[in-house]
Amino acid sequence: MNVKEAVKLAKEHAIDLFAEESVKNLGLEEVYFDEGANTWSVTIGFSRPWDEPRSSFAALAGQMLYPKRSYKVILISDGNAKVISVKNREVET
Repeated sequence: MNVKEAVKLAKEHAIDLFAEESVKNLGLEEVYFDEGANTWSVTIGFSRPWDEPRSSFAALAGQMLYPKRSYKVILISDGNAKVISVKNREVET
């Protein structure tokens, strides 16, 4: 599998897995191929409805000018194109 196929598979998996949570603003953040483990590590970012400002006042006050994002690292086997795991990717605020 090449990098574009790994990213496409990771995005499709994230959309399917989090479908009930109405994710939006889904996008690729980073991708890495581990030759030793023969796996792709694809980080996908997205927003959920509860990540948006609760009111116009909150947005104007600068509390959340942009929706918060969640980041998931999706590990994919290069050999059989199966998703091995989905983990949180913590970022410093």
